[in-house]
Amino acid sequence: QILVLTFPLIGNYGVPDEGIKDAYGLPEYFESNQMHIAGLVVSSYSWEHSHWAAHKSLARWLKDNNIPGIYGVDTRALTMKIRSIGALLGNLVVNPSASVDSNMFSDPNKRHLAKEVSTKEVKVYGEQNTTS
Repeated sequence: QILVLTFPLIGNYGVPDEGIKDAYGLPEYFESNQMHIAGLVVSSYSWEHSHWAAHKSLARWLKDNNIPGIYGVDTRALTMKIRSIGALLGNLVVNPSASVDSNMFSDPNKRHLAKEVSTKEVKVYGEQNTTS
C-alpha cells in the first residue's frame, strides 16, 4: 500500500538508528523490523532533519529500503478523494524505462494484507511470559 501523509511537514525529525534494540531484541524505535509500505506521498518534505535520535534522513531510509516517495502533492485533496470513493489503485514509478500500463498495478483487495505483515509463528518475549 502507498501511504499518504496529510501532516504539512514531513522529514524534519529524521529516522532513528534501526540497529538499537530493547531488552527483548526488538527494535527500540520501530514497530517492525521492516517497512510495510510500497510508497510514500507527502505534501511538503524537509531535506534538513534535526532530532536528538535522528540517525539518517527519511529520504535515505526510504532509498535504503527501495521505497519510492513523492512530495509536492496536495495530500488533503487526495485524502478527500480517497474518503469519498474508497481506496484507489496507484503506483509510484521512478524513472520508467517503458510506458506505464495496467499490468504494473497491484490490487490490494486481491491480497491477504494482514497475512503479509503478520508473523508466521508465535514469538514469546520475556522469560516469565508463556503462550498459554
